[in-house]
Amino acid sequence: MVVAPFPFQKNDQPSTGQENGTNLPELSHAACKPRAIGSTPSLLFSSAGIITYFCGFHTLQLEIAILTLVSASHRLSHRQILQLSWSQISHTFFLRYLQEYQALGTAGGIYHFRDQISSGNPDAFFVLNGDVCGDFPLQEMLDFHTNLTTPSLITIMGTEATRQQSTMYGCIVEAKDTHQVLHYVEKPSTFVSNLINCGVYICSPDIFKRVGEIFNSRQDFYSDDSEGNESIQLEQDILMPIAGTGQAYVYTTDRWWSQIKTAGSAIYANRHYLQLYHKQKEDRLATNGPDKPTIIGDVYIHPTASVDPSAVLGPNVSVGKNAVIGAGVRIRESIILGNTTIQEHSCVLYTVVGWNSTVGAWSRLEGTPCDPNPNKPFAKMDNVPLFNNEGKLNPSITILGCNVSVPSEVIVLNSIVLPYKDLPRSYKNEIIL
Repeated sequence: MVVAPFPFQKNDQPSTGQENGTNLPELSHAACKPRAIGSTPSLLFSSAGIITYFCGFHTLQLEIAILTLVSASHRLSHRQILQLSWSQISHTFFLRYLQEYQALGTAGGIYHFRDQISSGNPDAFFVLNGDVCGDFPLQEMLDFHTNLTTPSLITIMGTEATRQQSTMYGCIVEAKDTHQVLHYVEKPSTFVSNLINCGVYICSPDIFKRVGEIFNSRQDFYSDDSEGNESIQLEQDILMPIAGTGQAYVYTTDRWWSQIKTAGSAIYANRHYLQLYHKQKEDRLATNGPDKPTIIGDVYIHPTASVDPSAVLGPNVSVGKNAVIGAGVRIRESIILGNTTIQEHSCVLYTVVGWNSTVGAWSRLEGTPCDPNPNKPFAKMDNVPLFNNEGKLNPSITILGCNVSVPSEVIVLNSIVLPYKDLPRSYKNEIIL
């Protein structure tokens, strides 16, 4: 199953040091950053957050149970969990929701819920960060992990990046013949390797022992009321120390992969997910026909959405549940989320329109694409900061948060509109707070 990405995720971890990236702003106040964990009698997947990306799960020749962990910084009702997660997965998945009571870190969370993860005595379990998306070769990665001659404590999915961009990610130095991880550095200040961490791991249950040793060693350094004693990072506290010891391996993929750190990444990811729909689930894409809107390229329209036959959509457009698209509307390279109304003869280009928003007639929403350089092999999305050195807003896609109202006959260009705003006029290169 391939699920189109949902933007507006809330970061679930505090800053822990040098950060070269830019996180996607929280605009909806209704969704959080995910991480995935799941389990079967022989395999467990494990997740910290609301599941949004299932591309690759359908290829696994296993029945899968998924545990969702949500950080203490953002609580969701059971209804929200079902709306955001259950609707996106098939009934062959078992879904369980777990809530952190404080920020535990990428490794601390799975250690805290180790009993639930170990239920059924899995041979291994996947961990997927929720701010990454791609065409994940999970079955191939699992085969690689299980066929290793030397047991692996953790196997990392890696991919290549350009020399300049590699320092924005965790960098891996591998032994070409055995694929052992010889050296690992998280976001180095200088070039280390073109091979980067994709944020997808297969872990042996023995990793709990390793994390437990770190947890116990920290108890002497923190007071009982401290919130930092259980915050353990998988990358810094586990991967970096065991690199070069023969306990970590890397599985390299050349399939599409991207982080979702900026709003522009959501449009880029949407395009690639629609391409995967075209290859794997083409019946889910909209088609041209009598009394149907004009479709150009890959377009997904939710069955409950209403689109006027005179509208023109595509390429690379996703329309969410109960959205209403009026007569003469033109939409291209955009995401229209649920319960949104786009009134007659409006134009939406390179824009994310949030839930429950309204765009008036004859209005124009337009952003600037920020795709990777197509002339550079292995180029990834650049995490461009919001502002340039002159303090001006860098051109990027236009974003409407949830419950935004745009009046008729206005232009919103390269702007970010936070939730619950009624715009009185046109805007250009602005953040509307």
